[in-house]
Formats: sequence, structure tokens, C-alpha cells
Amino acid sequence: MEVIRAKSAGFCWGVERAIDIAAKFASEGKRPVYTDGPLIHNKQMMERLEATGIKEVGDYQSTTEVQVTDEDRANGVLVVRAHGISPERRGYLKDLGMEFKDATCPDVGIIAGKIKMHSRKGFSTVIFGDPKHPEVMGLMGYTENRGHVIKNEEDIRGLPDLGEKVCMVSQSTMFTDEFWRLSEILMESYPDALVFDTICGATKERQSDIHVLKDAGAEAIVVVGGRHSANTRKLAALVEKEHLPAYHVETAAELDFDHLKSRYVKVGVTAGASTPEFLIQEVVEKLQEI
Repeated sequence: MEVIRAKSAGFCWGVERAIDIAAKFASEGKRPVYTDGPLIHNKQMMERLEATGIKEVGDYQSTTEVQVTDEDRANGVLVVRAHGISPERRGYLKDLGMEFKDATCPDVGIIAGKIKMHSRKGFSTVIFGDPKHPEVMGLMGYTENRGHVIKNEEDIRGLPDLGEKVCMVSQSTMFTDEFWRLSEILMESYPDALVFDTICGATKERQSDIHVLKDAGAEAIVVVGGRHSANTRKLAALVEKEHLPAYHVETAAELDFDHLKSRYVKVGVTAGASTPEFLIQEVVEKLQEI
């Protein structure tokens, strides 16, 4: 079987930066290193990180209390993950008295900055994204209670009166074409709305690479990444939008090789921004063995 790997597959720079920050503290002997929720949305990578002394506390959405011993509070370090957090959560974490390090992806920080600046000027903010995703929940904290999350046209039609000042941003891992389509619908009611394309470059590159794989002759595409990874799930959805079979797996062990062998000669492989290299390479090598 011929295997074509997407150039963009694997860690984005924001995820790699967060891992490097936590790993540096762990290597210096500051154990344990705590992360507020999973540092990245990949179970296998989190298991490797935990083996080095990096432990997850809190929860996926960064809403529960952090439980640590007095000794760990005095000696450990708390790292904010790449998805970012709300100002309220930041204040809570800093009040714990632990050494504090912010590993929020700078791209997410830019979105938060835009929302914060315009909220202070009296703008209502519309965020295109998943209301239950930790990135969006964190961003909502900067809207000064004038934020609204939308996922589709129906959500836009159901918005209350937003006033004269409106801005729109996106969760960093959404579909670009959907963002612009929904922004046009929003501007039917708010023609002076300020629209900021805040979908990150790594996400756009991954989405573009789906087309590259298809043009190169891939008959199906294997998408490697965590079940909770928003950008990985969206990659799989985009493959299906391109009318190609999508196989979303966390590891090579989930692949049905007999099934693939009987149907395809050329298969593409891509991966989400939180998927480590060792998992991608394992999938590629197993497919090449067919």
C-alpha cells in the first residue's frame, strides 16, 4: 500500500511550546508539575508526560477545584495549558500560592486580547466555536458578559439584540469556510460588525493538506488523534466533506488492516495538532507493511 503523509501532521507550535514549558520544569526537579486540565488532548502523550512527573489536575473544562497537598503546593508548579483560561480561572489558580506558569498558545492569547480590547469599548462579542470547548469557555471570560457562542446559522438567528457595536471571532480550530459564511449571515443584521479571522495558521494548513492528499490520489485518509481533540475531529469531518472515507484512530491498534487492504491501494495520513510523532509514525509504518 502506498502511504501519503500530510506535511502538517503532528504537533502545532502552540502545543509543542506548552509541552516544552512543562517538560523544562519537570527536568529541573520541580516535581510534580501540575497542569490545569490535560496539557494536550491526547491520552497516550499525557501518559508519557505523567511518567516524567507532569500530572493533570482539575478537569477538561478547567472548572473544578484543584486538589493538591500542602507540600506540593509549596514545591510544585502549576502550568496553564495551551487552550488558555478565563481571567476568573487565572485569578483562582494564582491564589493557590503555587509557582504559576502560563503556557497558553500565543494564537489563543491574541484572540483573548481582541475580545478584551473591544469589550472594554462596549462591543458585544460573537464567538464561532463549541461552547463546551475549554478554549471557548476561557475566551468567554473576556467578553464582560456580552459574549455569545454560535455554531451554525440557527444560533445566529437566535441571537438577542447585540446593540450597535458587534465583533466576531472564531475558536482557533474551526473551519475557515464556515466562519466566513456565518460572518456574512451575521452582517445581514449587523453590517458594521468587525470580523476577525482568528483561526490559527496551523489549523488552516491542516485543512488545506486534506485537499493536497486528495489531489495526490488518496482513496481514503487515516486521521490520527485523540477523541477529545476538536481539531482532529474536524479533520475527519473535512475528509468526509471531500467525499473520502475517513478513519479516525488514536493508535495504529485501532486500524482494521484487512479492511483497508481489501479496498485501497493509496491511503493518506494526517493528524491533529496534539498528536505526537510516535503515534503518527506507527500508523504510517503499519500501513506501509500492507
